[in-house]
Amino acid sequence: MLRFKASTLIVLLFVVFASCGNKQSKQIDETSNAKPAEAVPGATEVPVKEKNILFFGTSLTAGYGLEQGEAYPELLQKKLDSLKLPYKAINGGLSGETSAAGKNRIDWLLKQPVAVFVLELGANDGLRGVAVSETTANLQAIIDKVKKKYPEAKMILTGMEVPPNMGAKYASDFRNMFKALAAKNEMVFLPFLLEGVAGIPKLNQGDGIHPTAEGQKIVAENVWSKLKGVL
Repeated sequence: MLRFKASTLIVLLFVVFASCGNKQSKQIDETSNAKPAEAVPGATEVPVKEKNILFFGTSLTAGYGLEQGEAYPELLQKKLDSLKLPYKAINGGLSGETSAAGKNRIDWLLKQPVAVFVLELGANDGLRGVAVSETTANLQAIIDKVKKKYPEAKMILTGMEVPPNMGAKYASDFRNMFKALAAKNEMVFLPFLLEGVAGIPKLNQGDGIHPTAEGQKIVAENVWSKLKGVL
């Protein structure tokens, strides 16, 4: 059996620990001097979060009588995608919607973030002969709600016209209402949503009011002429 003197054992232990310490120090040095792994292009890119564009309106926005994807908000989504713009078009149109009903419905739609708000309401008020002052108050209430909830949101107002049989004064007051609201609230203004479509049989459905799929393409271009400037 081997026997070691105490002094010899202490020396041996010192050598062993010193050797381990040197190896650990060397590993630490090598780790600290190691070059960081090169980043792979695109590997850590974070997708840009989409911003919502809320189109709030009547059957003209909802795409009454058309197939899914043929209403102008959906057509504009395709354009946004083709241009690789990080926006999501939300179709908040509802057939038969009046400004009074819209004033009550808007709160539900504002539960989601809104970056751009496009207001298309009033047509059904006009066809029903609702007092312009009443429609004005309702539209202003909607605008105020959007501003309060999303003060940074950009806003667009689309104007409408009523048939001549509603009376010259009413038609004039109705038309001027949109212009005045847009100016008062500093909104981007599209004077007539159905420009180039209204009154043209082949671009409207049998009721003579709602655009066909081809008519909606023109409506989409009308809206885009104003929308592109705020994106």
